[in-house]
Amino acid sequence: MTTVTIGIDVGGTKIAAAAVDADGSLIARSQVPTESDDQNSIVAAIVKVSHEMKAAAPAARAIGVGAAALVDHESGTILWAPNLSYKDLHLRALLQDRVGLPVAVDNDANVAALAEAIHGAGKGAAHQATVTVGTGIGAGFVLDGKLYRGAHGLGGEPGHMIVVPDGPMCTCGNRGCWEAVASGRAIGRVARERVEGGAGADLLAAAGGDVAAITGEAVGDAAVAGDAFARDVVASVGRMLGIGLANLVNLLDPALLVVGGGAAAGTGELLLGPARTAMAAHIVGASWRPPVPVLPAALGNDAGVVGAAILARELAGSG
Repeated sequence: MTTVTIGIDVGGTKIAAAAVDADGSLIARSQVPTESDDQNSIVAAIVKVSHEMKAAAPAARAIGVGAAALVDHESGTILWAPNLSYKDLHLRALLQDRVGLPVAVDNDANVAALAEAIHGAGKGAAHQATVTVGTGIGAGFVLDGKLYRGAHGLGGEPGHMIVVPDGPMCTCGNRGCWEAVASGRAIGRVARERVEGGAGADLLAAAGGDVAAITGEAVGDAAVAGDAFARDVVASVGRMLGIGLANLVNLLDPALLVVGGGAAAGTGELLLGPARTAMAAHIVGASWRPPVPVLPAALGNDAGVVGAAILARELAGSG
């Protein structure tokens, strides 16, 4: 009988859960909005979807959780997050007590990297990085076939590399972080700045004349629909994305890079095309080394729950 585990993806806007088979197939799923950034409310929502998945898949052996936060994987503690009010949340202990299954907890981009490496676009590559471009930027590194977490379990946060000194303020409190200039939030910010300068009349009209209502998602949708102004905004952010990708190549020498997340999925090659061009221009010795493919994530929005379920499968000892 194949092993079934539960994967939970805890983000800033939604909490997704699924019962997942050993081959990465979803047996059942559930989703609830992240209605509050209060950690007690978040825990209650996680417990709710865990019970739903346990009822849908009674044979489930363990739960894995991927959270958009700094996570101490060894203790199962969510330490802090720039976009949610976590503070030393001992999630593994709480969830095990309330649901009655073994629990593993890790960073959301780490589990997405696991999913893409085992079941997705990175399958078969021992050295790879998965970058998630959504509201912010997360990443997970698979090196020598193993997930890299660092000395304290907090590795894999290139979204907070400084790429533009004294650049835009990031939610982490620093300026010029990669995610401040190359994420979905950055797409919205760049568009608003340019509209305030007199450009993008059609986009402003679509927002009802309210500059503040221009979001990264709205810009991405307009770009996909063919709006030239929106496409130029997305391309400019894509170039900043490519500079950060080049930094990862220079640092890690991966065989490939996988790019996923809502902003990347929503804009596709409008973002990734300029990113590849900028990346190639900033890789050290690019003409003397094998090219590094930049591939769109294969698992889409399911990467988080599938990766979390893989984490749980490792905990259950089924490999």
